[in-house]
Amino acid sequence: MNFHQLHIFYTVSEKGSFSAAAQALHMTQPAVTMQVQALEDYFGTKLFNRSTKKIMLSDAGRTLLPFALRSIELMRQTDQAMAAYTHMLEGRLLLGSSLTIGEYVLPRLLAPFGKAYPNISVMLKIMNTTQIMEEITKHQLNFGLIEAEVTHPDMVIEPVMEDELKLIVPEGHDLAERSEVLLEEALRFPFVLREQGSGTRRVMEEQLLSKGMDLDELQVVMELGSTGAVKSAVEAGLGITMLSPSTVRHEVALGLLKIINITDASFKRQFYAIHQKSTLLPIHAVTFLTFLRQHAED
Repeated sequence: MNFHQLHIFYTVSEKGSFSAAAQALHMTQPAVTMQVQALEDYFGTKLFNRSTKKIMLSDAGRTLLPFALRSIELMRQTDQAMAAYTHMLEGRLLLGSSLTIGEYVLPRLLAPFGKAYPNISVMLKIMNTTQIMEEITKHQLNFGLIEAEVTHPDMVIEPVMEDELKLIVPEGHDLAERSEVLLEEALRFPFVLREQGSGTRRVMEEQLLSKGMDLDELQVVMELGSTGAVKSAVEAGLGITMLSPSTVRHEVALGLLKIINITDASFKRQFYAIHQKSTLLPIHAVTFLTFLRQHAED
């Protein structure tokens, strides 16, 4: 018995068929069947009850399943613990990310990562959460980074970075000379916001609702489909907004925009990593996620 066989057994039980497990593991179906049979030979009992239509775990298989799951989780924890020491790693990392993470958060982290791990190349695709999950399922991405927690039976979703929205106002605005304001003060002004359904908009609205505020009373003068468009509208004096400070570093450095703290409300959110349950991340992917956790606050 070895870990590889336990991983295959677990994947077959999760997928419900040898063919689906083979596809998820990038193996041929006969190879998957052979490894499960070897495990059955080791224990001297059948782990699956097979029929022409489906397979089901036997009593022995149901007993083995939690141990197989624990072995997979232990391997994940081992990779994560050792990631800090694997500086000679080589490989090509394929990842997808949502807009804010891909355009504003990752660029400042990729340079130090490249210096620490010069033999790992990163291929980044910016797309929405649905597209990221589809490409992970098709094994076209190792993992994804998304802005909102989702639920999917075949995916592992775990927090990897924290972000917080701040009030953003243009140069010369009535609040521009303030370092902090009350939420009530901010809401007296017209807002330019991302479109309904965006992660940034959702975080803001959820916090306002938790404060017992009526969203219909929010003065939204413009809704725009990208963070860049929102920033341009705010620079032009069309309103104020709520954005992650990471998205306005350049404009703040140029004196075009100002970041202001709201003292009586917190607009924090998590960024999440997502990958398939049935696939162990390669060690260079685990190393990248470990690096993000350690350096996201720098």
